[in-house]
Amino acid sequence: MTSDTTRRIRLPLLAALPFALALAAYAAVLATWWGRLPDPVATHFSGVDGRADGWTPRTGVAAIGAVLLCAAGVAWTVFARRRVLAGAWATAGFLGVLLVLMLRDNLDAADAQVVTSPLVNLAVAAGAAGLAALVGWAASRLVPEEARPAAEDGEPYEQLPLGPGEVAGWSRDTGSGVLAALSAVTLLAGLVALVLAPWPVALIPLLVGVPGLALARVRVTADRRGLTVAPALAGRPRIRVPLDDVEGASVRDVDPVADFGGWGYRVRAHRTGVVLRAGEALVVRRAGGREFAVTVADARTAAALLNTLVARREGR
Repeated sequence: MTSDTTRRIRLPLLAALPFALALAAYAAVLATWWGRLPDPVATHFSGVDGRADGWTPRTGVAAIGAVLLCAAGVAWTVFARRRVLAGAWATAGFLGVLLVLMLRDNLDAADAQVVTSPLVNLAVAAGAAGLAALVGWAASRLVPEEARPAAEDGEPYEQLPLGPGEVAGWSRDTGSGVLAALSAVTLLAGLVALVLAPWPVALIPLLVGVPGLALARVRVTADRRGLTVAPALAGRPRIRVPLDDVEGASVRDVDPVADFGGWGYRVRAHRTGVVLRAGEALVVRRAGGREFAVTVADARTAAALLNTLVARREGR
């Protein structure tokens, strides 16, 4: 089995594993303590004393906890990369421990109205996240490093014919329905958790869902400033490769999983990219040898325009 195949198999498995373990532990604790929990369960707390100010039926607590862990697990698996695998484990550790501590605070309570949740729970959950992150870091050693892409210096870069004083620009929108759906589900889970669960629990899906939804549809622009990729609706934040940093541009077919480990904004050892679908991608080789890729239709026109602008810059 090649290192690329090993990486493609192990990375998503190791990203999903901590959430599967957290979900199994949460389900086991719920099954064990089910008869000792009040109905409804205190699920939201505020103030220095951590007094309950929000309640959820026991069945809702089971469902919401499972949805949170599953949504966060799917998001981390989709966006997994070797260097941040520890983040997936830390997230699972934090969420799992915080959910279990919430159940413990409710245990044997005659009235959920008087349940309190001490702030030390957050410190305990953070400590568990740190320990889980160490496990994730160790697990990342099992994923082979990505090989540096071979240089294509022998291939001439195609150019777009322009007159001496002629100016041109190119722009096109591109998007991913799958990424939009996953991000919307994650964001919805975060909004539900914001109302029904301790607020730190809601931060994780919100921090994943908002940028994911922003990247679900982007506008790619090639002009005299270089290459710019920005959310189609908001315009910010944006990724820009200045023309002075461009050595050349080409077109390449991209497999999101095989080449970048998933969809969205991806970071690899010697390349970065905005990968929203399989197929045609505009690939820019930067001055330091790194590459930036974005999957977009009509990439050949954009590449030819950038190559022409680079040639003008160099007086060719």
